[in-house]
Amino acid sequence: MSTIRQLPLIPTEDGLNPALTRHSPLREAIVPFQQYLRFQGKTANTVTAFTSDLHVLAEFAGPDKPLGMFSTAFLRRFLDWLEAGRGVPCSRKSYARRVTTLKVFFDYLYKVGVLTADPAKPLVQRSGSAPLPNVLTPAEIQAVLDATARLRFDREKPDARPDLLVRLLLDTGIKKSETVALKPGDVDRSQPGRPVLKVRYDSQRNAYKARDIPLDPDWPNVLDEYLAQYQPRKTIFACTARNLEYVLRDVGQAADLAGFLLSFETLRWTSALRDLRGGMAPDDIRAKLGLSRVSWYETYAKLQILLAGQTSVPR
Repeated sequence: MSTIRQLPLIPTEDGLNPALTRHSPLREAIVPFQQYLRFQGKTANTVTAFTSDLHVLAEFAGPDKPLGMFSTAFLRRFLDWLEAGRGVPCSRKSYARRVTTLKVFFDYLYKVGVLTADPAKPLVQRSGSAPLPNVLTPAEIQAVLDATARLRFDREKPDARPDLLVRLLLDTGIKKSETVALKPGDVDRSQPGRPVLKVRYDSQRNAYKARDIPLDPDWPNVLDEYLAQYQPRKTIFACTARNLEYVLRDVGQAADLAGFLLSFETLRWTSALRDLRGGMAPDDIRAKLGLSRVSWYETYAKLQILLAGQTSVPR
């Protein structure tokens, strides 16, 4: 059973169930789908792009095609048409986004009970032109942790901050904005030996990103060392995000990482890949990262490529 706890949405996603059936035409599902995307916190640009993609699907299938008549084979013919039959150039990036649109749209229809099966689930996602993220190898992870340990236990001027930051990011995969917003009270120590990080958002729009993430039992000890050294007043990291980026850069240089800078993104992707390699269920990784199901499709596709051995862009 997963120990990652992603807080429920209020109202729940089931509350968005539209007045649609498998016999409803495609055109009638577009507006409810737009509402669902907005409820998921998607930007106006994303809603516009996904809506445009559904209009292209309607161009191929006809706007009155019943939702229950869309099969995997039909969707594959649609994708072939995009690339070779429409007569309009379709870049790799546009193709990848349209596959994502299909996956999100039909997953939505399946989730709210309009369909009994998801015809888009077997579709193969291709990465667009954006490069894969850098991730650390196990040897590089150890080199980074060795570098932070040297700083933490330096006899002349011990500094726990690099070790605190790197271990936090490797274990939790939280984002830069979430890191700089953390307060000491966000670390729940009520269960001995089972500390939990509580990631919270003030905006209701981002409520789905709130989650509870288990921490390494030793991490609060590093936190106590850091708090004694820096004595922050409000947030744990009493400095700017840019300063923390410099901390990571310096750690990467001390660890002799070749060809790229250590960054928040590198550690976030490394954390997710370690969890996937360790057998964590994909949906639990999604919850741990605070991603919506809409955002998860592309992230998971890249993680699968990284897991297969294409570990990063050339260094």
